[in-house]
Amino acid sequence: MKEFELKYGCNPNQKPAKIYMRDGSDLPIKILSGRPGYINFLDAFNSWQLVKELKAALGMPAVTSFKHVSPTSAAVGIPLSADLKKACFVDDIEGLDDSPLACAYARARGTDRMCSFGDWVAMSDVCDVTTAKMLKREVSDGVIAPGYEPEALEILKTKRKGNYNIVKIDPGYRPAPAEHKEVFGVTFEQGRNEFRINRELLSNLVTANKTLPDDAARDLIVSLITLKYTQSNSVCFAVDGQAIGVGAGQQSRIHCTRLAGSKADTWFLRQHDKVLSLPFRPELGRPDRDNVVDGYINQNEEDVTADGVWQKYFTVRPEPFTQEEKRAYLDTITGVSLGSDAFFPFDDSIIRGRKSGVSYVAEPGGSIRDDLVIARADEYGMVMAFTGMRLFHH
Repeated sequence: MKEFELKYGCNPNQKPAKIYMRDGSDLPIKILSGRPGYINFLDAFNSWQLVKELKAALGMPAVTSFKHVSPTSAAVGIPLSADLKKACFVDDIEGLDDSPLACAYARARGTDRMCSFGDWVAMSDVCDVTTAKMLKREVSDGVIAPGYEPEALEILKTKRKGNYNIVKIDPGYRPAPAEHKEVFGVTFEQGRNEFRINRELLSNLVTANKTLPDDAARDLIVSLITLKYTQSNSVCFAVDGQAIGVGAGQQSRIHCTRLAGSKADTWFLRQHDKVLSLPFRPELGRPDRDNVVDGYINQNEEDVTADGVWQKYFTVRPEPFTQEEKRAYLDTITGVSLGSDAFFPFDDSIIRGRKSGVSYVAEPGGSIRDDLVIARADEYGMVMAFTGMRLFHH
């Protein structure tokens, strides 16, 4: 296939629209079902790069959930605890522990379920039946993978009345070393960002504490590779082989950290006993449960425990989740990794990271206030690596 005509571009008024190869060669994809759109393909190609790189760096199957050209999460295939399965709404999946790819999907899709509503999914490995069964029941726009088991493909083809977007990509495809982008009729050219992120990148430890365990290094790598494909400015919290809070596209570094930190806090609090035991009405759908859980934890638009409200969601009125209870629970968390796509210009992000259990940090370094940032990390006993490499992505 030389080119593929799209229904429209970013918006319905932007026509005509298509994807094609500038050199006239075949596209490196096959569309097995559906008709992906412009933004779908932006998500597909960015997300595929992320999981391919994670798999190469860590040697484990990887999955990411994308929305509007940034990941909501990315994860590698580590088995989930019983509580995490319940928090991710996958405790009913038979054979989950036997499929590393399915574990990676459960983590990536389960991290920020509100933001993953209507996502694009990328898988580093051939999609198996267990993963397809989980994906089938979620609200999703499409999936890209290097292949699909025959039964898995048939399962996915039943989504959206047969119109679910399923894309197969050639895993051996490598783009040209120079990439181009046109803005306002002007063509930009730059070398592709082929910078490799691995354990060696974390060797410049600038804090007094220089003990970086293997699992923390793994999580920092997950964080940094996630950031490499996240719209900048961006920071990423990671733990247990998955990104648990992504702050993307903010103009201020501390706003990135606050956003990502609040998502990480929500992820942790979803595993609290009070949340895991919420008595949902049996007819309440999965997306509605996601919204109610977020409301119960964050108390934003609606107090879901209020009289006249709780009856819509629960069979029994749950006890409120107090600020004191939440803070006490979060204060027990340690071992979280925090990555940043550019240097921290102030120590405020370190202070905020501490509130979400951060023990390990990776950032490029190079700020005139590096000494203040290091001093704050030392005050908390953190381990911090200066990578020397910025990871802006636009």
